[in-house]
Amino acid sequence: MSAFTVIKLDARGKAELSYRGSLRERTEDFVCIDALFAMPDRDLGYIALRRGDQFREWFYRDRWFNIFRVSDGETGILKGWYCNITRPPHIGSDTVAAQDLCLDVFVYPDGQTLLLDEDEFAELNLSADAVEKAWQAVAAIRCLVSKRLPPFDEICLP
Repeated sequence: MSAFTVIKLDARGKAELSYRGSLRERTEDFVCIDALFAMPDRDLGYIALRRGDQFREWFYRDRWFNIFRVSDGETGILKGWYCNITRPPHIGSDTVAAQDLCLDVFVYPDGQTLLLDEDEFAELNLSADAVEKAWQAVAAIRCLVSKRLPPFDEICLP
């Protein structure tokens, strides 16, 4: 696997964060990267992220979202999927840059979904077209989850 850099851009296109991972898979439609959570531990209320947690990240060329599968760094147990609503990313030979639109969907291992940061999204002053595409992305994620399509094929119903 080759080294790959992920660049998170804010809604205005300014770089907020970058980190390194390993390219796991590349197709015409997406790249998949493996990365470790390297920031200080964070309890977000719906998920606790710990240094060393494993992320498998999908960035799709033509979709308004990316998906991060999060598993415990020590046990490998699935914690859930964090889905960022973004503009379609720019995928280069060894980088991917995605413009985050604040709106997020967290998917629990049992398939329940939690919509996050609606207030921040509403404050972005996006075009009507961008707002519509963002909400379509939320619907698309929920559809993938309900059908248990990859990468949500690991959902364990209670």
